[in-house]
Amino acid sequence: ATSVCKPAGLRTMGPEEVPMGHYHDEMRSNQESARELRALIPGTYDGFVQMHKASFADGELSTKVKELIAVAIAVTDKCEGCIAAHTRSAVRHGASEMEFAEMLGVAIDMNGGPGTVYAPKAWAAYKDFKERYG
Repeated sequence: ATSVCKPAGLRTMGPEEVPMGHYHDEMRSNQESARELRALIPGTYDGFVQMHKASFADGELSTKVKELIAVAIAVTDKCEGCIAAHTRSAVRHGASEMEFAEMLGVAIDMNGGPGTVYAPKAWAAYKDFKERYG
């Protein structure tokens, strides 16, 4: 089974080398294992889904802003599956190119060198999902 969050250093492609559709593939790569695990521990997954819905619901912060925060955290954690999932959701909730780029600037600032590696990966995901979901 493929892990959604890969330890830093396992992926050797630079952001400019990521093939179109990579982040869609990233989202699909773990589906079968996730279904199997969910069947074994449904309470854990149900609790996570409930927490996720509550955390990302519109409130004082919009869902779009919360998704941008989640991408910044995903860049920090070097989690390509998280980058893919939350970038897709940010695009679907209307994140503009400049909003996304500025959020990545903050992620780079807060992460130093690793941010300069994973922020471009998130940028590639944004472009991939923006092309598909507009």
